[in-house]
Amino acid sequence: MVRSELVALLAKENPELSAQEIEKIVDLFFEAVVDQLAAGGRVELRGFGAFSTRLHEARTGRNPRSGAAVPVPAKRSVHFKPGKAMRERLIAAAAGMIKAAPSPAAASSTASAEARAA
Repeated sequence: MVRSELVALLAKENPELSAQEIEKIVDLFFEAVVDQLAAGGRVELRGFGAFSTRLHEARTGRNPRSGAAVPVPAKRSVHFKPGKAMRERLIAAAAGMIKAAPSPAAASSTASAEARAA
């Protein structure tokens, strides 16, 4: 699901809200999540999961073409830990207990992979 699909789904389920209001709500939500993570905080959505940041220390890497040592600066990356309900649902779907509908992108990539194999 991409952002526009989320906005369309919210608009369908909330016809009393205008498209501009829904856009503003989605913008505010994502902005609040990014602001909290940028400040080094954590965002927990019960039943869904928790977003946090992890620090990756500075290190010396290698240029794959020349083999020369290259300094890689320290950075923070976003980490997501799924909540219990989501984790259980994903495990059940993987086990075939719940028939999960594939996304259109996944279906097309599977079809193209099968075509290459043939």
